Amino acid sequence: MSTDLNTLRNLAHLARLEFDATKEQEMLGDLNKILDWVDQLRQLDTSNIEPLVHLSQEINVLRPDEPRNTVSHQDGLRNAPRKDSDYFRVPKVLD
Repeated sequence: MSTDLNTLRNLAHLARLEFDATKEQEMLGDLNKILDWVDQLRQLDTSNIEPLVHLSQEINVLRPDEPRNTVSHQDGLRNAPRKDSDYFRVPKVLD
């Protein structure tokens, strides 16, 4: 399986990529190598192999998601460059 220069140019246009002439030939070679590799994978007999659902048999151990305040209001404002009594001060962005 291989592709031609017109197909590469169409893919580059769809992906909003631009190549010069030397890079275009290099990319065409790389794309053909990838397609050949995929073709080799397609030829493998996988009829006796079960589909892989997980990469490992390990189970994620997650902590319970419990909401809590870990930083106090004062600690949150302590290193702010500009603040007033209760809020961060930021430059005005809307008129």
